[in-house]
Amino acid sequence: MTRRYAYTVLGLCTLAFSATMVARLAISPVVPLVADDFGVSYGTVGLALSGMWAAYALSQFPSGVLGERYGERRIILVAVGATAVAALLLALSPSVWAFVAFTVLLGAGAGLHYSVATTLLTREFDDIGRAIGIHVSGGPAAGLLAPPAAALVGARYGWRAAMLLGVLVAVPVFALFAWRVRPTEPLRPDQALADRFALAPLVELVSRPPIAYTTGLAMLGAFAWQATASFLPTFLTDAAGLSTAAASLLFSLYFLVHGGLQPVLGAISDRLGRDVVATLTMVTGVLGYGGLVYAAVAGLGLVALATATVGVGVAMSWGAPVQSRFMDLLGDAERGAGFGLVRTVYMVLGASGSVIVGTVSDVAGWTVAFGLLTLVMAIGASALTANRVLRLGL
Repeated sequence: MTRRYAYTVLGLCTLAFSATMVARLAISPVVPLVADDFGVSYGTVGLALSGMWAAYALSQFPSGVLGERYGERRIILVAVGATAVAALLLALSPSVWAFVAFTVLLGAGAGLHYSVATTLLTREFDDIGRAIGIHVSGGPAAGLLAPPAAALVGARYGWRAAMLLGVLVAVPVFALFAWRVRPTEPLRPDQALADRFALAPLVELVSRPPIAYTTGLAMLGAFAWQATASFLPTFLTDAAGLSTAAASLLFSLYFLVHGGLQPVLGAISDRLGRDVVATLTMVTGVLGYGGLVYAAVAGLGLVALATATVGVGVAMSWGAPVQSRFMDLLGDAERGAGFGLVRTVYMVLGASGSVIVGTVSDVAGWTVAFGLLTLVMAIGASALTANRVLRLGL
């Protein structure tokens, strides 16, 4: 494979990830419009969103198995195509329960992409940290652009038009990927799918001490990421007293830093080691979340909050070194299903971040809730430091 073709694959995998994210992130800004149109509570629409993210997490492992059986290219095309179809169905939803079902379908379809694409990139690149970092940046890039675009379209043309943004992005990406990416040979074309879902080998893989340790690190990161994506604007308005516009601006800053740093940190982790860079992100998370809480309590204003938000953006770039760490630990023959499995595990566990932080905010306030995220980052940094200093070999 030529170097030029490898970068074509990387660029199109990143675009495909962005396409799956645009369709999912387009929903949140128009939640009030959806609730009003169907005459339902926010809780009902929230049920749809929870179902979407749960389906997304649960799709990670099956996607890896399917990629090994049918080849990564096919599964990525199914993921992007399913995203376009689900987004179209959402725009045409005749009832709220159809909306819920199509939202879950969107999560399940979009979830087929990431693990398979990451495995494909490990075939094309030796410096996988940099490649994974660029690929991961497709999500924050969508986070930077999709919510304001959906809010603008929804305000002018209605929430159904906003759902079509997912179609408009996914269809051309599907065509480009089908045109420019060559068919990929499956790693296990003849193995029965049932064999890949046998319980004993799955338990053995996730219970290997280095894999279990890395899964724990990723779970801590996912917990903080989920809570931040769900509640950072609310924290900035309710706890720090910013206007909605200022909070939205800092939320965009968060995504900008988060997305822009992924390739950089991935490349640095190729040179200096995964744990060095992962520790840097977690320590910066302690400073970032702690800075947000301190700035809110002390009333330090926009500049201090923006500085802390940058720190949070750096912290939530943990994915580049930690996901590369998984790939270092997994053999070539088990990267597809193996990475999908651990990703399902840590995403399902990390998804509790929204529920727990939201509940803590109800009981004790937003400063305590975001103080909890400071503690989560401190636990991750301490675990990484202990592994290095004590030479635990994890």
